[in-house]
Amino acid sequence: MTKIGLAYINGAVPGFEDFGNLPTDIVKENGYVNGNKASEELDALIIPGGTLIESNDIGMGLNTEIRKMACDGKPIIGICAGFQLLSNQIDIGRKSPVPIVKEGLGLIDVNFSPLITSDRVKAKVFDNSFIVKNQKEDVDGFHTHTYGKVEGDAKPLFYSQVQRMNYGDVNNNGEYNIFSGACNDDGNVIGTMIHGILDENPVIVNNLLEEIDASDLSDIYTRNREVKKYLQSEVGINTGIKIPKITPNKKPKYLMIGSNGSDSGKTFIITGLAGALRKLGYKVALLKVGPDVRDIIPGLYLTKGKMEDFASIKIGHLGWKDIESTVNRLNNSDYDIVLIEGVMSVFTGLLNEKVPFSAAEIAMSSNIPMILASGVNKGGIESAAIDLVSHANMLEKLGVKVEAILLNKVYNDDIFERVVPYIRNNTTVENVLKLPKLKSADMRGFIPEVEIRYELFCSHAMDLIENNLNIDEIVKMAREVEFTKIYSFNEIKDKVI
Repeated sequence: MTKIGLAYINGAVPGFEDFGNLPTDIVKENGYVNGNKASEELDALIIPGGTLIESNDIGMGLNTEIRKMACDGKPIIGICAGFQLLSNQIDIGRKSPVPIVKEGLGLIDVNFSPLITSDRVKAKVFDNSFIVKNQKEDVDGFHTHTYGKVEGDAKPLFYSQVQRMNYGDVNNNGEYNIFSGACNDDGNVIGTMIHGILDENPVIVNNLLEEIDASDLSDIYTRNREVKKYLQSEVGINTGIKIPKITPNKKPKYLMIGSNGSDSGKTFIITGLAGALRKLGYKVALLKVGPDVRDIIPGLYLTKGKMEDFASIKIGHLGWKDIESTVNRLNNSDYDIVLIEGVMSVFTGLLNEKVPFSAAEIAMSSNIPMILASGVNKGGIESAAIDLVSHANMLEKLGVKVEAILLNKVYNDDIFERVVPYIRNNTTVENVLKLPKLKSADMRGFIPEVEIRYELFCSHAMDLIENNLNIDEIVKMAREVEFTKIYSFNEIKDKVI
């Protein structure tokens, strides 16, 4: 019986992709599978992405079993953070004046440092391992990384063609190749930054199956379905929070989390909502306006959802899929609720002649309702209230329904209560919500743009949302939608002016 393990540990995102529908067994932090050591039980091991390095939750038991499997010549495939774990070291000191170095297992001779990429990619292949045998064409997949710069002397496997790095377009006619995969000298320990490598490239999957002499594929796929049931039985990892079964919606309902600017807490809010909704049994789709799909990964950590190929909504030339095809596909899916995270302010890019180029235009295109949020930590509660009133009224002018206004990081309840009448008297919005300031918000491991530990960030987000918002009322704000049209630059300009 062929056994392919999937690491199920804090900080990992084992539902992020299907891994070719190959995993047959769950491996936890102690390194055991069904009561036996992974090195004795498994034919191969897949280590998924996530924040394994930042989380520091890889147990010595699992590390020992990974090293033993590598020494025995068994295939080990590390993806994203799984690749980092197999490397020599990782500098997670993004925005730090000095490197913050974490040690890897040293099985692949490379080092990592900060480099942000979030593209759909094609990658050139180098024949240095069984895994790429007969792979004549470029492989497909996607990147979504903060610490994605790979340097070292290991045998290369992949170089990805990316269009953007660190929030900017690259030169060289819009294409740049970055080191994105390597292996050890024997070729059995494989690391790659390319998500979807096993889902989108059948030759790669066949090579793995041949390497481990897998004969009964029907048995593998049957047991993989049980693995997926296990993944979907729990909110997050090792939380013990079980997911009930509910009657699914006939069509998904949509809700956008927009804001009046960056640092409003959109990622925190959508993460908490995703977990709270999944806890009630809803199947939740998570989308991001624009290219930076890293923002929805914490929510996917809680829901165990896939990073769909339409998860990044195109604005201008940035992103993966246009809103029309995305809505059409979602409306024929089994998702119950679609949460969409906006980008910067809902109006950022509104008057760019490349349309759509803003979250507001995406909402307009399909009559997607919105919760409009603002952090109050910079200008104060009063300033945020005035700004939100202005934003809400302009959204109404554009035809976007604002279901609720949410003040985030509220530090004084009395001031909040005094601005509620002002907001209601100067907009058509009845629902004025608040989330309190989180005392631990300045902790390392809690900031997505610096260093994030998913189990820490996600548990705080879900707790804060559940303790301060009525989730049933949030569900009522979501609406079924259909794509209508993309408004032209002149139409938008006429509405604004």
